[in-house]
Amino acid sequence: MENILDRFLRYVAVDTQSNEESEAQPSEAKELDLLRMLRDELLAMGVEATLDEYGYVMASIPSNVEEKVPAVGFIAHVDTAPDASGKDIKPQIISNYDGSPIALKGVPGLMLDPKDFPELLDHKGETLITTDGTTLLGADDKAGVAEIMDAVQYIVTHPEFKHGEIKVGFTPDEEIGRGVVKFDVNRFGADFGYTMDGGEVGELEFENFNAASAVVKIQGRNVHPGYAKGKMLNAILIGQELISLLPVNQRPEYTQDYEGFLHIVSFKGTVEEASLTWIVRDHDRAKFGQKKETVKRCCDFINDKYGAGTATLTLKDQYYNMREMVEPHYDIVIEKAVKAMEMAGVKPRIQPIRGGTDGANLSFKGLPCPNIFAGGLNFHGKFEWVPVESMQKASAVILNIIKLYAQK
Repeated sequence: MENILDRFLRYVAVDTQSNEESEAQPSEAKELDLLRMLRDELLAMGVEATLDEYGYVMASIPSNVEEKVPAVGFIAHVDTAPDASGKDIKPQIISNYDGSPIALKGVPGLMLDPKDFPELLDHKGETLITTDGTTLLGADDKAGVAEIMDAVQYIVTHPEFKHGEIKVGFTPDEEIGRGVVKFDVNRFGADFGYTMDGGEVGELEFENFNAASAVVKIQGRNVHPGYAKGKMLNAILIGQELISLLPVNQRPEYTQDYEGFLHIVSFKGTVEEASLTWIVRDHDRAKFGQKKETVKRCCDFINDKYGAGTATLTLKDQYYNMREMVEPHYDIVIEKAVKAMEMAGVKPRIQPIRGGTDGANLSFKGLPCPNIFAGGLNFHGKFEWVPVESMQKASAVILNIIKLYAQK
């Protein structure tokens, strides 16, 4: 049997970075490399599994209990974020972590330091997996993938383990907000589901941001700089002006808990034209709408000042807060998850997600689907890391949830 560390290292070795500029499904063909691998591994374990044209792996393990109990599903995404490279990942393994700064050896002088990331000290004595400083790690969400596969491996090698019908799903493109756009919930066949896509041990989330993207194209006017007076419109400078119009206190570095934000994630441009991209987030639907309206009003100001068509805004909603879809089933999906964590010696921490998961859109498709910790921290960048022990606990929580659903 393969241990969860070796499984995780195999998965992060596959480059699966999604591409928000692609209209394909999945957005990058290379995501299919890992999806095919997962399908084949499931089949090799004797589990019925398929990979469809949209890049969704769906698998099913039939019930081995006589009573009719709900079918429960577990979902994770294979893609890594566009924010940092996911190619040629060189993980570092630190055994029996002693609490000191960790050198990320691919970049001289770069450190994963407890003074910057104090949560490291909560994992002294554990085995940590870090990046080498040149890429992200991919724990978001290949830790979740490895945990689900580890639990499946246990189930198929322990026929005495009692369970109802179990569904497994792996998706592409979650990081660009399109993870389950074409996911067929009816074909998946679960009554309740869980995404294994959270962070620190104990996290349990059934509230997430409402999310939108805001892309602004700035059309400038390039004139030879020697003769530009009164004629040139520099798209770079107009883009900077647009940024300055948006409220500073609504940037993510100044927000926490239930506070939403406007986060600029890309600014590309020349004098002639520029493109700026924000992500818009808020747990409250009304405040979410207000933030989108703020972006619109700022673009209107730019057009009033420099001429119609200078700023062209494209707003696109991505997903919504799953709370309204999950809360009616709280006594099933949340209370079972809480008990499952306690059975694994994990203290549950119910909190809002300051982000989103596939579970948000799945919940609105009719599959109540809260989010459970996968154990990774500092997602989307070179400081990402995950403790092996956290992944082991997440796998144990999956098995405990399955046990609880199998009880009449």
